[in-house]
Amino acid sequence: MFWLVVLLLVSAGIPIKGVGTNATSRPDFVNIGAAMAFNSTIGKVAKIAIEAAIKDVNSNPSVLGGTKLKVKILDTKRSGFVGIMDALEFMDSEAVAIIGPQSSVTAHVVSHVANQLQVPLLSYSATDPTLSPLQFPFFVRTSQNDLYQMAAIAEIVNYYEWREVIAIYTDDDHGRNGIAILGDKLTKKRCKISYKAPLSPAATREEITDLLVKVALTEFRILVVHISADWGILVFNVARYLGMMGPGYVWIATQWLSTVLDTNSPLSAETMDDIQGVLTLRMYTPDTEFKRKLVSRWSNLTSNTTGYGPIGLSAYGLYAYDTVWLLANAINAFFNHGGSIFFSNISTLTPKHGGGKLHLDYLSTFTAGNLLLQSILQVNMTGVTGAFKFTPDRNLINPAYEVINIIGTGYRRIGYWSNCSGISVVSPDTLHSKPPNPSHSNQRLYSVIWPGQTIEKPRGWVFPNNGRYLKIGVPNRVSYRQIISLVQGTELFTGYCFDVFTAALNLLPYVVPYKLVPFGDGHNNPSHTELLRLITAGEFDAAVGDIAIITNRTRMVDFTQPYVESGLVVVAPVRRLNSDALAFLRPFTPMMWGVTAVSFLAVGAAVWILEHRLNNDFRGPPNRQVVTILWFSFSTWFFSHRESVISILGRLALIVWLFVVFIINSSYTASLTSILTVQHLSSPIKGIQSLMSSNEPIGYQQASFARNYLIEELGIHESRLIPLKSPEEFNQALKDGPKRGGVAAVVDERAYVELFLSTRCEFSIVGQEFTKNGWGFAFPRDSPLAVDLSTAILKLSENGDLQRIHDKWLMRIACSSQGAELEVDRLPFKSFRALFVMCGLACLLALAIYFTKIACQFSRHYSGEVKPSGRGSRSAQLMTFLSFVDEKEEEVQHRSKRRHLEGASNRTEEHGSSFRE
Repeated sequence: MFWLVVLLLVSAGIPIKGVGTNATSRPDFVNIGAAMAFNSTIGKVAKIAIEAAIKDVNSNPSVLGGTKLKVKILDTKRSGFVGIMDALEFMDSEAVAIIGPQSSVTAHVVSHVANQLQVPLLSYSATDPTLSPLQFPFFVRTSQNDLYQMAAIAEIVNYYEWREVIAIYTDDDHGRNGIAILGDKLTKKRCKISYKAPLSPAATREEITDLLVKVALTEFRILVVHISADWGILVFNVARYLGMMGPGYVWIATQWLSTVLDTNSPLSAETMDDIQGVLTLRMYTPDTEFKRKLVSRWSNLTSNTTGYGPIGLSAYGLYAYDTVWLLANAINAFFNHGGSIFFSNISTLTPKHGGGKLHLDYLSTFTAGNLLLQSILQVNMTGVTGAFKFTPDRNLINPAYEVINIIGTGYRRIGYWSNCSGISVVSPDTLHSKPPNPSHSNQRLYSVIWPGQTIEKPRGWVFPNNGRYLKIGVPNRVSYRQIISLVQGTELFTGYCFDVFTAALNLLPYVVPYKLVPFGDGHNNPSHTELLRLITAGEFDAAVGDIAIITNRTRMVDFTQPYVESGLVVVAPVRRLNSDALAFLRPFTPMMWGVTAVSFLAVGAAVWILEHRLNNDFRGPPNRQVVTILWFSFSTWFFSHRESVISILGRLALIVWLFVVFIINSSYTASLTSILTVQHLSSPIKGIQSLMSSNEPIGYQQASFARNYLIEELGIHESRLIPLKSPEEFNQALKDGPKRGGVAAVVDERAYVELFLSTRCEFSIVGQEFTKNGWGFAFPRDSPLAVDLSTAILKLSENGDLQRIHDKWLMRIACSSQGAELEVDRLPFKSFRALFVMCGLACLLALAIYFTKIACQFSRHYSGEVKPSGRGSRSAQLMTFLSFVDEKEEEVQHRSKRRHLEGASNRTEEHGSSFRE
């Protein structure tokens, strides 16, 4: 595109050449160019601001050290082609930089020229975020990037909890790219653009009317307007004519509208009526001393302008003024770094055969353009817009916007947006001086007066104004008709789900036109998953019924808040357990009884061993001692043992054993009490685990998600699953059982099972509910009606209406056995294993200490009497040891004392005999 323009200009006779000198000192003046549309909303303000800034720079010799800025300002006449030609004309006048272009569209083309000729472009109004420094290194944006403006709009949309917006934009590079960025920012907030409405760059009233009529027929009412400031007001005039500026609508305009307000204020009363309640953004500039001085001078600066009426100072004017000062500071730094102004021909563009009619050899490059560009990017100054400095990605630091609500004859600022804190009612200057705090309490906006003079936040959508009813699919059930059913011969539905749906709709603040359409052939229960698939295909707008919310379905549609809790349970035949003569044995398992009996004997034997040498109660003939062991052991069950325990080790073992007995006794008593006083039901099926471990057939309700769950999640083979259509088939299959072609159990959702069991006492739920889900109404993805109905269902739950509807349809009089409990599993040994281990360790420890003590005593008293000298001697020693153990402790001590005295007497006699000799 660039070379095409060059060829056109050269062939038209416009000379393109560069002439300069490599001066070692600062020149008297430096040429710069500026291009804008003099009669545009932005251009007429920028022209005055640039001229004022040039005058201020040239009047201050300390800025450029005596060098003057010589600016050539050209009128682009709102034409992109003229803007391109103006930019090329500046190249012929040895301009070292160009202030402009004003339009983002023109900037895309002229930036190619600037790249080739190395002349910096400084644009205060080309805010298109796709003007990347990677592609256009010589393009420098000296105002805020639309990237931040779109982030601010997305933040506002998210703040008011809207989810979808309509984008009205100019169909050019600036409009399309800005809306693309808006879509990205909305996506990060889990929002989206639902409808894009492009307008031509020179849209007529008829084109705008046609477009807005299409917008009005959609369901969404949040409209973002990103168009030209020169004719944007016309959009609101047409919208008001079409009745689109009333209650329910939300209009958010980008900063073009605030520019119109600032530049052309005061607007006519009719124009202000057109934009009542609109939200718009304005680039935030702090109230600095430089800004106040320029504002006070503005009326004098604009007093000589004619033909435009009063001209106000907009944010673009402030940035245009700072752009000149930025360039002046950069040129000063350029000279300080030894830069010189010199232009050289581009040899690579010289025709191969010399000369030629196009004269491409006249094109020249600013040889020090890169140095000037770096000087521009390194400027750090304070201007009328505040701190003026570039970030590494070449955007201005601290981007911020004011959020404005147009009210009456003016507007009201309702808050700010900045990249450090998001929306806030605190000025960005204050927030920039503090660490980022996303959870700050000031992250809010002040109240808004919306279109239609209402203060209530619009919900953001309505039903389309095209007379179409919502087509809602309803499962045409053949069983459990209390849930939902079609009245024969009519198009009416009744049942629990239908009543919940209508009650929720009655709580909505708007009317929902709908038509219920039965889904199914009336002979078989329809597949809910297939019904939801038709929503994604667009055949239905929603689905109402007993639709379980499960994982794979949530990937297809959006569900409302569950209005009933449900989950899969197992139903099986049960039999009543009556108390019999052996009911007292039922609390413990056989193994538990066996271990308990052995423990009684073991502990009795241990205590007998520990007490035998000390306690006369544990001595006597062998038959008496056996009876003592048995009596003592089993009497501890009732804590009624008569024998006293006197040894420390015996007491230790007994205390631990009595603790174990206490726990076992309490558990036995509680379990036996339950068995004898509460009616119990027994079933060979204990729950889903016992079904999984068996090979018996399992029933499920036809078209239920239970089938896929049993196969895919639990790994049950498909051949074991038998579909059942109705409660009658459930009943017959369970009665027949696996041996007669029936099923061992049925797996179904609790809501259905409760209805089924209300009149069938011979069946019951066994085991625990092994899934958790609920029923909800289904809508297409991101449907706002799903959110509103969820809120309504929560209100029904809170005010008790949901429970009353449940009791009306699903509450049935249960049969007498429903109060019975399923047989509780017997108390197993593993539940008491730790107690028995603890008791065993205590007994073993006591016995170990006891036998160690006995062995020490034996070694002291009999070490000299029995000496090992073969197998007979070892047997004699063992018998002696057993005899020693059987002796009473008092006798051992008495004999030990007597031997001690005899030994002492013998030693005395031997000593006397020796003395006589």
